[in-house]
Amino acid sequence: MRDISGSLARQAYAVAAVCLVADAGLFLIGGPPLSLGWQAWVVLLGGILANAALAGPSRYSGWVSAAHAALLVAAPLLLFPYDHYLQATNAGVLIAGYRAGAWLSAEPALASLATMLAGLVACNLIPVDRGDRDWRLLIIDVGVSGLLPWMVGRYTTARRAYIADLQRAEDQRQQHETEAVRRAVIEERTTIARDLHDVISHHVSAIGVHAGAARLGLPDGEPVVRRSLSAVESSSRAAMADLRRLLDLLHGKENGDAQRQPGLDNLDELLENLRIAGLPTRMTSHGGPRELPGSVDIALYRIAQEALTNALRHGLDSVVEIDLAYRQTEVVLTITNEIGRPSGGSSAESTKRGLAGIRQRVALFGGHAECGPLDDGRHWRVRVGFPLEAE
Repeated sequence: MRDISGSLARQAYAVAAVCLVADAGLFLIGGPPLSLGWQAWVVLLGGILANAALAGPSRYSGWVSAAHAALLVAAPLLLFPYDHYLQATNAGVLIAGYRAGAWLSAEPALASLATMLAGLVACNLIPVDRGDRDWRLLIIDVGVSGLLPWMVGRYTTARRAYIADLQRAEDQRQQHETEAVRRAVIEERTTIARDLHDVISHHVSAIGVHAGAARLGLPDGEPVVRRSLSAVESSSRAAMADLRRLLDLLHGKENGDAQRQPGLDNLDELLENLRIAGLPTRMTSHGGPRELPGSVDIALYRIAQEALTNALRHGLDSVVEIDLAYRQTEVVLTITNEIGRPSGGSSAESTKRGLAGIRQRVALFGGHAECGPLDDGRHWRVRVGFPLEAE
């Protein structure tokens, strides 16, 4: 704002300087000689002061135009009977009339116009000894020098106000549209959150409860069914945790715990849940921990979650090996488990979708993924690598 005000002030000074130089030059070149007496000096100095006043604040525009009108009347009176002179404020009269029309309210602007027109008429009528006066030229001169600049000033102000009103209306419309979109998003998020809480979370919780009850009611000697029910319990707990995070996000909670997605720091918790569900795991890490981008950290956790869930569903009771290697230009996660009986139906389709999801996550980061059985035909390995910037 300060820069704009300074720029406008500099422009006002420049306009006043141009008017001062132009009018003083015209007076000295084509006006009466200064040897005429003190009257010529008064008119010249009065024109200089009146033009210098054009650099003043806009609220004084009426007084500045009155000063120019007074000089228009005083100049022919002081220089009489010299009738071959130029106005001491030719350019200044135009700018003063424009400022009065542009910056003043209706009544002061009209008063300034009347004063300026009276000064112009008097300037042309005072030399009464002129016999060749053409009233048509007088009207044209008064209209061009007094009325036209004032009208241009009024038009400029009205146009500026009209454009400002249009801009203000457009800004309000955009604000209303933005607010309407924001309210619609909030309402939709609230609806989704309500559905998740009332329907999906209820069903997932019921699945976990019934699976636990069925597992506890099983007779001894049913290890396969027991492992399957344990996998259902573990998956339902993980699903409920993710649902809670989604609900917090949909409700717009800003705290870090609600917004935070699980990462490699939560891997120990995941492995502990799997051990409780009956899946033994062993994790090794190489290269030392390294600060990872948040998106990579989340992707690695989700890939480990998917691979370990598949191992719990379809693998044997042997130990699942998790290897996390931090290298100079990449981080590599390898999960190996012993293959159990092949699954069919919806379980196989779910596994295929999970493996496709792993490949898609890795492809988003330009990494590589290997999912499939090893050469011995007894083990399944999921191996993913994410490129990193070298330290």
